[in-house]
Amino acid sequence: MTSSVPTTTASIPDPAQAQTRILRVLVASQILSGAGLAAGVTVGALLAQDMLGSTSLAGLPSALFTAGSALAAVAVGRISQARGRRPGLATGYLTGAIGSAGVITAAVLDTPVLLFLALFVYGAGTATNLQARYAGADLAAPGHRARAVSTVLVATTLGGVAGPNLAAPTGTLAESLGIPHLAGLFLLSGLAYALAALVLALWLRPDPLLLARALAEAKDTEATAGTIDDAAETREGRGGVVLGALVMVLTQLVMVAIMTMTPVHMHDHGHGTAASGLVIAIHIGAMYLPSPLTGWLVDRYGRMKIAAASGITLLAAGVLAAAAPGDSVALLALALALLGLGWNFGLVSGTAVITDTVPLATRAKTQGLVDVSIAIAGATGGMASGIMVAATSYPVLALTGGVLSLALVPAVAATAYRR
Repeated sequence: MTSSVPTTTASIPDPAQAQTRILRVLVASQILSGAGLAAGVTVGALLAQDMLGSTSLAGLPSALFTAGSALAAVAVGRISQARGRRPGLATGYLTGAIGSAGVITAAVLDTPVLLFLALFVYGAGTATNLQARYAGADLAAPGHRARAVSTVLVATTLGGVAGPNLAAPTGTLAESLGIPHLAGLFLLSGLAYALAALVLALWLRPDPLLLARALAEAKDTEATAGTIDDAAETREGRGGVVLGALVMVLTQLVMVAIMTMTPVHMHDHGHGTAASGLVIAIHIGAMYLPSPLTGWLVDRYGRMKIAAASGITLLAAGVLAAAAPGDSVALLALALALLGLGWNFGLVSGTAVITDTVPLATRAKTQGLVDVSIAIAGATGGMASGIMVAATSYPVLALTGGVLSLALVPAVAATAYRR
């Protein structure tokens, strides 16, 4: 009986060494996929407007790749659950690459129906990019999980910043190949997603989720005690899943709602695209660049405190956005920076809560379902924001979002009290 244990554990790689390698591979893939994300956000609506000759359906691309992202989150989660992170993430990125190729084909053939179908498939890249953060935490020690998540998240920024700035040269390249100028960025997107898939397929070894399961099985030697502990952990885990999901869903909904209508609000007050572009760039930077600091704060001071800080930061963002004069770019930029920071606090702390409390046996599947909720929340926030501003005003939307996010504080307090 005992002689089999050393043999089993000896064949398992050292988790600390494996984690270092895994994070390097994930960072490389995230830089590539970050560039892939840029196409849909930057030129998706413009391409639809150009092909249709109307602005009436220009918002449809965003809705389509958000819907595709939601469906892909389930698929990537299920594949990862059954076969590991490597095939799950690689399949997701490869699907995003196929969607990019479909967009280019639709642009060449001038076929709007194919464009919309391809954008739906392209959304798989967005879902996979977000799911990769979980892979960074699979092997991380409990006290370092948030930092591992943040390392993967911040890598997306590098590609995400570079991607939009390549719109002009990729457009020129596309025209030389007989492809419409606006579709050029999807050449970069398809190549970036395909390379991200290749990097993961070749080098994400050992698979972090499968190795985490093997380590857990090797350590599970106290069957009776484990049964009792598992029952307690299951009850706690359910509460953790609900709280982690609530934090990420609510922060996503509020962030997308306010972010979506800020450029419209600025346009109504006479600002050009350069000013609104600057504000959104500051916002996106605040969403991802603080990740290493956020990860350290979550690991140092606890998931609950930073989750509560997320709600308070989003409240401050909403109040400032509502109170800022329409002609003040500086105050709106500060409000959107706080909005991005609050979202970052919520995503990193919520992800850490989910990873802490979901059993390895169902971890990937549950994470996929949580990310579906996040995608739906984003789509809901985007659609509802326009309706609310039309019915009331941008300040009312911003203030409502801020007050809504404050609901995180009592939710966190109640969970902490039950523990």
